[in-house]
Amino acid sequence: MIYLKNFQLPSWEQEEYNNLTPRAYPYGIFPFKKIEEFSFEPITIFYGSNGSGKSTLLNLISEKLNLPRTTPFNSSQLFNQYVETKCDYIMGCDEEGFPLEIPLKSKTITSEDVFNHILAVRNENLRINKEKNLEKQRYYEAKNDGFQFKSMSDYDQLKIKNAARKQTVSRFIRDRTNPNIEQFSNGETALSYFDSNFESDSLYLLDEPENSLSPQFQLQLMKLIRDCAYYCNCQFIIATHSPFILSIDDAQIYDLDSIPARVRKWYELENVKAYYEFFEKYNELFK
Repeated sequence: MIYLKNFQLPSWEQEEYNNLTPRAYPYGIFPFKKIEEFSFEPITIFYGSNGSGKSTLLNLISEKLNLPRTTPFNSSQLFNQYVETKCDYIMGCDEEGFPLEIPLKSKTITSEDVFNHILAVRNENLRINKEKNLEKQRYYEAKNDGFQFKSMSDYDQLKIKNAARKQTVSRFIRDRTNPNIEQFSNGETALSYFDSNFESDSLYLLDEPENSLSPQFQLQLMKLIRDCAYYCNCQFIIATHSPFILSIDDAQIYDLDSIPARVRKWYELENVKAYYEFFEKYNELFK
């Protein structure tokens, strides 16, 4: 599905017109790429080295479309003005030729969102474990102390003591604390984050989603993205270095390292060639 058909950046002349701060971010990044319009497929990828502008481009699109995001980025009034006055976009059309709306469930997901989710799961489990230890201590104190009921102010303590007498320590703790969040490896937790966030009929901007994933999990993410695009009517615009995600069938790849920036095949990209040359050098070791 193609919700966003294309995105337009200003030309060099348009950037410079009435601009009193030509060096302010994000001015001066894209005119050197000699590309002013990006068209999109169900899966479109921005590839480039650090500083090539791929994350900036995602941020421009995200802000122009007003997509929700969890982790903010360092925008500014000048950045917002650039988005509002210098950028434009065209939506795709439905089967009857009417322009589509941005799907309500669309969002921007960054690598920071994934890392923060992993840390949140870990920290919540640490908090729950501390509560369990406190309840375990209360259990043994209530079971073994010489408490005597004297007045109604002791009623809560009496209930705790009676529960400690009747229940096992594990049942006592379980009744008074939340269960731990199911926790896997970082890669499994990250992959489950994507799986739970992707919904049908949506547009997703993904900024370096591979950062917390091993090669095996990158392959699983690649399959998840492909399946969501071709079976669940999703559209993806992705900034990535990952050769696995770059190799998704029929993905359109913009090489932001080339001048002019242009569409290329994944196996033509410099970092993919570097992987190939490295493993080719040690090919005999794998036999």
